[in-house]
Amino acid sequence: MKGMLYLTGAILTEVFGSTMLKLSQGFTQVLPSIGVLIGFGCAFTFLSLALKTIELSSAYATWSGVGTALTALVGLMLFNETIHMKGFIGLALVICGVIVLNQSKKQKEENKGQMDQTEWTS
Repeated sequence: MKGMLYLTGAILTEVFGSTMLKLSQGFTQVLPSIGVLIGFGCAFTFLSLALKTIELSSAYATWSGVGTALTALVGLMLFNETIHMKGFIGLALVICGVIVLNQSKKQKEENKGQMDQTEWTS
């Protein structure tokens, strides 16, 4: 549970850092440039804390996939960027990939737990 909270923090601060990167205009604007450093610094800190309890493959896939989708949403809402149908399909596939990966990890853990239980009861 704690790992998921850290992962959520990593995702949100990475999206913040990416947004500030756009606003920094090539690091020519001071406050957004500072926001980039804070955002990405916090994102990697939270991600490293999440990795204490979440497997690297699941954490990184979730962080990058959800972060990508949220960053695209920020681009649409704040910067009037456009995404065509192929872009929406691509984002949906990324999200589906993250879900499938995490579900397969969860199933593997459940199967392992069942095997461990059978060893104790036999």
